[in-house]
Amino acid sequence: MVESSQSVTVVALLADPDAPTEVAQHLARDLPARLADASGRHRRFDVEVVSEPFTAGAEDLPTLTRRLMDRGRGEDWDIVVALTDLPLHSRGRELVMDLSQEHGLALLSLPSLGGLRFERRARQAVEEAVLGLADAQAAEAEGLGHRRPLEELTGPLTSVHPAPVGDEEPADVRYVVSGPRGFLRVLFGMVRANRPWRLVPGLSKALAAALATGAIATVNSTLWSLAVSLGTARLVIATVGSVALMIGWLIVDAHLWHRAAEDSPEARRRAALYNASTVVTLGIGVLVCYVGLLLINLLWALFILNGQVFASMTRSPLNATEYWTLAWFVASVATVGGALGSGLESDEAIRAAAYSKREQERRRMLEDDDD
Repeated sequence: MVESSQSVTVVALLADPDAPTEVAQHLARDLPARLADASGRHRRFDVEVVSEPFTAGAEDLPTLTRRLMDRGRGEDWDIVVALTDLPLHSRGRELVMDLSQEHGLALLSLPSLGGLRFERRARQAVEEAVLGLADAQAAEAEGLGHRRPLEELTGPLTSVHPAPVGDEEPADVRYVVSGPRGFLRVLFGMVRANRPWRLVPGLSKALAAALATGAIATVNSTLWSLAVSLGTARLVIATVGSVALMIGWLIVDAHLWHRAAEDSPEARRRAALYNASTVVTLGIGVLVCYVGLLLINLLWALFILNGQVFASMTRSPLNATEYWTLAWFVASVATVGGALGSGLESDEAIRAAAYSKREQERRRMLEDDDD
């Protein structure tokens, strides 16, 4: 790293494309002022955002850290904070942050921050990392011979704790989360990074097929009789089955299931995280579509159904309960029809639901840059 000749500490937020870059750009808006206020030494900070796929093709921590060190050489950066939405692991535990105080580097895995209070946690983590690394550089420049251990990171990041770093690794300090709680924390963070709400517009053709199926099913007298005869338990089973069918079809049709490239505990754990986040992301998107179908079918039934005709076919009066039951059942039937329509979607429309697909895209971007 190059020491700044001015009294300004240059901080580079090196971010993977997509969500990490958006996070970095959001943080950079007020990060200089917040760092200056928190430093207590009248320092000035200049923050710049660099977006590039620095994690493409590498998932082990030493390789990533050395790649960051190589990237920083020749740049006028005092501190580099790398942000990635790739879940990283260290000896069976989920990594939160790696720091190299000697080289002014910090590597932050955004999924480890969880899905709740994400922006606040990301801001606190980046601020603590920058201030700690700046203090370490100042202490070394002044010949004090000691560095701040950055214990403050364990405060704002709930359930985060330090972990040992191997002698051969360039990192000095490491923070991880572990156990089932850590796994769930990273999983929810990955789902948030997937932004499942963006999946709904990508399923436009599937929604069109589901709406057409629902419109036809609503006027089918056989479905009237079936809906009236179904209890709540069977309706719930129909909902779960139709949603599961839609999720399964999307995964199979778009080849979203990730298989471990090697037979190691970390590779299997990573594959489990990838696949779990894909299923949860798709599940949220499909459930949103399901609720939309249910409401649209209910409005369509209120508009189109005739009480006398319904009663003559089902021997049951058409009241609020029957309207709701029919709309609920038709939504499940329409979701199955939507699953068939989802075969018309392109892989690009739903690839954001799978981490492995995004990683493949970043590798292609890196290869294009090299060419």
